[in-house]
Amino acid sequence: MSENQSEEVQQIEKLYEFSERLNASKDKSQQNVEDYEGIIKMSKTSMKAKQLASQLIPRYFKFFPSLSTEAFDAHMDCIDDGDLGVRVQAIRGLPLFCKDTPDIISKIVDVLVQLLNTEEPVERDAVHKALMSLIRQDPKASSTALFTHAGVTPTTDDQIREKVLSFIREKVFPIKGELLKPQEEMERHITDLIKQSLEDVTGGEFKMFMDFLTTLSIFGGKAPQERMQELVEIIEGQADLNAQFEVSDTDHIDRLISCLQLALPFFARGAPSSRFLSYLNQHIMPVFDKLPEERKLDLLKALADISPYTTAQEARQLLPSIVQLLKIYMPARKTGEEMNFTYVECLLYAFHHLAHKVPNATNSLCGYKIVTGQPSDRLGEDFSELNKDFTERLTVVEDLTKATMKKLTQGMTEHNKAMSAAKTDEEKASIKTKKQNTTTGLRTCNNILAMTKPLHAKVPPFIGDTNLNLSWKEATKPLASTTTKTTIGGKRPANSNNGSGNNVSAKKGRGSGGAMQSQLVNKAFEGISSYGAGRGGNRNWGRRGGGRGRGQGRGHW
Repeated sequence: MSENQSEEVQQIEKLYEFSERLNASKDKSQQNVEDYEGIIKMSKTSMKAKQLASQLIPRYFKFFPSLSTEAFDAHMDCIDDGDLGVRVQAIRGLPLFCKDTPDIISKIVDVLVQLLNTEEPVERDAVHKALMSLIRQDPKASSTALFTHAGVTPTTDDQIREKVLSFIREKVFPIKGELLKPQEEMERHITDLIKQSLEDVTGGEFKMFMDFLTTLSIFGGKAPQERMQELVEIIEGQADLNAQFEVSDTDHIDRLISCLQLALPFFARGAPSSRFLSYLNQHIMPVFDKLPEERKLDLLKALADISPYTTAQEARQLLPSIVQLLKIYMPARKTGEEMNFTYVECLLYAFHHLAHKVPNATNSLCGYKIVTGQPSDRLGEDFSELNKDFTERLTVVEDLTKATMKKLTQGMTEHNKAMSAAKTDEEKASIKTKKQNTTTGLRTCNNILAMTKPLHAKVPPFIGDTNLNLSWKEATKPLASTTTKTTIGGKRPANSNNGSGNNVSAKKGRGSGGAMQSQLVNKAFEGISSYGAGRGGNRNWGRRGGGRGRGQGRGHW
C-alpha cells in the first residue's frame, strides 16, 4: 500500500470514528463539536474522504448551528471539486441539509438550479434527483424557490432559465397528482407561481404553462365560468391587447392570433371574448388587407371558430367588418377578380353565426327584410341594391364552387387510378397527400354551398349551431400552408403552371388535359387544413424582453 493510500485509509477510519461518536452521543451540540469540526476538516483531504464527508456534513448539520457557515462552505467546496465522484456525492447530500432545517430549502434549490447547467449526465441526474427529493419534502417551498428562476429579471441567465423550464416540464408537471396536496390549495399556489413567470415568455413557453394549467382540477370540466375567465385574462395579458397595433409587427400579429386560438376552448365554456373581439374590430379588421397572407388565413379561421361564442352585442359590432370582407372576397361576375375558397368558407361561417344572434343587423348590411320589432330593423329604408349585389355575389360564388368541385372530383378519379399504378412508397405517399388535399377541397366547396343556399331568401335562416364542420378540422393531417383561389371569367378553372401559387385560372381552355387537372387538385386546396403552424399556438413568439425590447428573446411565433 502506498503512502497516499495509507493516509487515505486513515482519513476514512477517522471519519467513521467521528460518525460513531456522534451517533452514540445524546448531546451532540455540546459534547461533539470537535468531531463535527473533524469531519469538516477531512472534507478538504483525499478524494474518498471528501465523498464520505459529503454524506456526514449534512447528516449532523442541524446539531451545530455555530458551525453552519463553515460546514456549508466546506460542502460547497466538494460540489465544486474537480472529481466527478466527489461532486455527485456532495449533490446527493444537499437535500439532507433541509430534512431538519426546512428554512434553508430556498437556498439549496438555488444551488441545485445553478448545477442544472452541467454537461455530465451522471451529475445532471444527481441534480434532478436532489431537486425532486426537495420538492417531495416540501412542495410549496421548493416550487416557490424553483419558479423564481422561471421568470425573467435583468440578471437572468437564459441558459439556466431554459434548464429550469425543461426540468419543470419534464420532471415536475408529470407528477402533479403526487405533489399538489392539499389539491386545491396547491393548485392555486402553482397557478399563482405560473402567472408570475409569464411576464416575458416565448410562445412555446406560454403554451407549455397553459397546457399544464388546463390539466388542474380547479380549471377542469366542472370549473365555474370565473375560472375560465381567469384563464382568458392570462391569455389576454400575453396578447398585448393594450398595445397600439402596428401592421408591420409580425411578432405581435402572431402573438395575437395564437393567443386567440389558445383562448377558444375557454370561450366555448363561457368566458367572455369581448376584449379580443374589440381589439380585432378596432385595430386589425381595418388593416386586414395589409396583413401577410398566411396571417390573414389564420385570423379568418380564428374568427370563424370564435363566432359561435360571441354575444349579441359583440356580433352587432363585428358583423359590418365581416360583411365588408365578404364583399371583397366574393367577387362580382366578370370582374377578373380572384376568389379564395378558404377565406369565403371562414367568412360565411362567421357571417351566419353573427347574423343568427342579430338577424336584423343584416337588413342594412345585406338588404334583407327581417322583422324583430326593434328600431334597428330599419324597414322603412330601401336597401334593395345592397341585396341585389349581395345575392349576385352569392350566385357567382356558387357557380365557381360547382365548377371547382367538378374539377376536384375528376382529379380524385385520376388519383385513385394513379394509386393503383404506384409502385414505390414515395409515389404512394405523394398521391395520398394529393387525395387528402382534394378531399379537404371538396369539404370546403360543400360547406360554401351549404352556407350560400339559405342566404338567397329575403329572410334567411341563419346557421346558429356548430353542426357544420369547417373543412380544416376534418383533415387527416396538416398540409402546406397556402390558400385556394379561383379566377372568374371562364368555363373551367385550371391551375397555373408556374408553381408560384394556387390560382385557378379560368383563361385555360378545355384542352388542358389530365396533367392540368392533376395540378389543380395538388395545388388548389393545399393547406386548407392548416391553422397557422398548428392549433393552440405552435407559432413561437419572441419574449417581449422587459428592458431588452419586445421580440428580442429566444424565440418567435
